[in-house]
Parts: sequence; C-alpha cells; structure tokens
Amino acid sequence: MKAVLCRGYGPPESLTIEEVPSPRAGPGEVVVSVRAASLNFPDLLIIENKYQLKPALPFSPGSELAGVVKDVGEGVATWQPGDRVLAFTGYGAFAEEVKVEATRLVPAPDAMDDHAAAAFGLTYGTCDHALRDRGRLAPGETLLVLGAAGGIGLAAIEIGKALGARVIACASSDGKLAACRQHGADATIDYVREDLRDRIKELTGGRGADVVLDPVGGPLSELALRSTAWRGRLLVVGFAAGEIPKIPLNLTLLKGCSIVGVFWGDFARREPKAFAESVAELGRWHREGRLKPHVSAIFPLEQAKQALALLASRTVIGKLVLTVGPVR
Repeated sequence: MKAVLCRGYGPPESLTIEEVPSPRAGPGEVVVSVRAASLNFPDLLIIENKYQLKPALPFSPGSELAGVVKDVGEGVATWQPGDRVLAFTGYGAFAEEVKVEATRLVPAPDAMDDHAAAAFGLTYGTCDHALRDRGRLAPGETLLVLGAAGGIGLAAIEIGKALGARVIACASSDGKLAACRQHGADATIDYVREDLRDRIKELTGGRGADVVLDPVGGPLSELALRSTAWRGRLLVVGFAAGEIPKIPLNLTLLKGCSIVGVFWGDFARREPKAFAESVAELGRWHREGRLKPHVSAIFPLEQAKQALALLASRTVIGKLVLTVGPVR
C-alpha cells in the first residue's frame, strides 16, 4: 500500500510517499481502508517534532479519516468488514490503510460524503467538548472565536449558534470574515486592521465576551482574556500562531475569569461515555442542517506535501482533505 512517510523531522517538503506493508489487526484493533483524510494543524507540528504526541520514526502523519473497515482483530465485536466509519488516529491516516484501536472509530453519518465525513469529527468534536463541556456556553451568552475562518473556528461558530449564543468571529481578511458570516457569525472583527479590544468592547456594550475559543495563541490570547466579561472563560485549544503565550495570572483574579484547557484527544480516550454522547449530539445537529463542514480544497494522496504546505501558509478557509481511495 502507499503511505506518506515522515522519516526525519522537518517541513512538509521533507515527507516521502512510499510502498509499505499493509497493517494487520491485533487484539482490539481494526484495519480501515482509507477513503479520505483531512488535514489538521497538529499534522504540521507532529512532523516537526513540536507536538505532544511523538511517534517513532518513520511514521505517517494524519489524525482523522473516513473509510471502510477491512479487517478486525481478536475481541472486536462492534465492527465488521464493510462498515463505513470515521477514525481518529493521532497519526497514520495519510495512507491507503491504517490500523487503529476499535474504540477510536465511530459510524460515518449516512448523509455525509467521504470528504465531508473526514473533515467532521476532530474539529466539531473538539469544539463541542470545548463549548458545551469545558466552557459551559449558555444560551444568550457571547462567544468570541479567534482564528474563526479555520476548521476549528467555523465549527465553533456553528456550534455556538446551535447552543443559542451570540457569536463574534475574528479573522485576518475580508474573505475569511465573509466565510464566518456565511456560517452564522453575528458580528466580525478583522484583527489585522481593527483594534481587537476596542472592537470587542464596542460589540458587547463594554461587557466583554463570556467565552473565548482560542486555537491561535500568541499575543491575541492575552488581549482576548483582557476582553472577557466577569466570570468569563478562555478556552485554550491550540497555538496556531506558533507562540505559547505567557498570561499574567492576576487577570484571572481581577476578572473572576477562568483559563480552561481543551484536550479532545484525551477526553475521547478517558471519558468514552461522554465522548459517545458528544458524537451523538453532533450527528443530530448535522441531520438538522446546523453543522456543515467546509472543505475548501481536495488533493490526491500524492500531493499531501503540497496540501500541508498550504495549511502552513495560514490562508486556508475551513478544511483541506486528501482523497486516498474510492470515495462516496
């Protein structure tokens, strides 16, 4: 089978595409034939040895996919060959076949094609865990989304609206902000041309945001925290800006606010019942038309390097997806 391989840490252009042996399912494992795999920012970090997950070299990047079960290992009763699934792999998805723990699979929504399905689980799952579980976002509250035109950001806008919040989307260009409005944002901020704090103050009548979803990090994190309302919650999702901010902790005292970590991967592993409930709710919202994955470009597996380089440019709106096998 073909696989994208990271043989040494480096940028996307250092990856290779090679023929490797097909995996075999061990006890509690499933082999999935990959149809489509989506790109996420951790895929860039993991190939540069900047991510908390550090697989042994060589490995294939790729953290989520849509595919069909090919084979099941001993003790697996929940899946059968031919089942259409989503898989959350951490790494390994940029290949024609992947071996994954059976507990890391969920049924693929019937109404989704494979490209949309591959782009659904991680971003929407992360945002649902962030906003409902960690942030306790309530109807009528104001949600501020940083990096709002990316995969995480657009998912956060849609989930925020599904929860009854007023959503303010922050991004860096007119085109990105237009996409945010198309996905339901009530107001937008261009944080390249506008002063973030002044604009938040204006849009909230001086009160501030109740919840901030932050997948960006860097200098925007502190500015957003300073713009939270009393008892506000800053949800730390990631650091796409490349800088982990150092926050003055006196701000949490002065505002009675919270800085809350969001680690969806460990949530899914440690709390399987809550994870299953989250997946079920997301599936219901999708069937109701509230959630619409935004796939802005599709590449063949052989162009994984180019797709990752485009993701690294931070110009992408929504998600990028690789076509790996025959898709539905």
